[in-house]
Amino acid sequence: MRRPCATCSTSGEHAVSGDRLAPLRLATRGSRQALGQSGAVAEAITAATGRPVELIPVETTGDVRLDVPLHEIGGQGVFVKEVQRAVLDGRADLAVHSAKDLPSAPADGLIVAAFCERRDPRDALVGAALGALAEGCTVATGSVRRRAQLRRVRPDLEFDELRGNIDRRLSKIPDGGAIVMAVAALDILGLTDRIAETLDVHDFVPAVGQGCVAVECRTDDSSTQETLTAIDHAMTRHDVEVERAFLAELGSGCSLPVGAHASAGTLWTFLADLDTGVSVSDEIELPGGAADLEIAREAATAAHRALS
Repeated sequence: MRRPCATCSTSGEHAVSGDRLAPLRLATRGSRQALGQSGAVAEAITAATGRPVELIPVETTGDVRLDVPLHEIGGQGVFVKEVQRAVLDGRADLAVHSAKDLPSAPADGLIVAAFCERRDPRDALVGAALGALAEGCTVATGSVRRRAQLRRVRPDLEFDELRGNIDRRLSKIPDGGAIVMAVAALDILGLTDRIAETLDVHDFVPAVGQGCVAVECRTDDSSTQETLTAIDHAMTRHDVEVERAFLAELGSGCSLPVGAHASAGTLWTFLADLDTGVSVSDEIELPGGAADLEIAREAATAAHRALS
């Protein structure tokens, strides 16, 4: 699958310095994975426009508070708010995120100007395949969605919390057990050889936007927005926006385990209740076009109703 890419330009005082283009400032998390995907974006910008790119690493709440489960410190948004602020306050021109980290509601003053072509969206087990795990084995993951999905097929499994960068997580594989990782995260670092089993999206519906890199810029930066249309991958944008419509309908405060994945005219959805352990999933045909967004919203309403 092709590496995610972006082409960007900026306007105003940062556009030109003498006869040379000034560096485009790209805000990113400082993890190895984030720098890897932001570096791919930067390389594509320079290749397409001739413009140098300066990466601006930003420390986020999610990177600092490793001792607290994600769902307890806010879930979505904990890896993006500080990166977005760097663009809003003028320290950077663009923000690059894993699309799955973006809240469903847009940030004031920012627009997702490009959804880069999606990598492999699936989850994977590292350490041991699902069928090879002995009864009562431990799987480590910080995702309530992944836990709920694994419990559906292996209710005997035990779970440990897992947080931190990829290297930290790979060092925390339980004895005889496994950890769950996004294939795209392993791919960007050339670590797919660590995968013991890739999990099918039908039974293990990925997080909304998983495998896609999103590029934000300011809403008043029309020059950059126009430039980014050149790398906005139409099929990925459509699919990710359908998934985000499903999530948005559940509400920005939804803390339930949720997954949605759209591809090739099909939407797979997953929703679970942490207290009861009840989960619902669906596979929905999409006719294409704007109607798909309404279908996703209706699917979210139906899934939530089924858990009530």
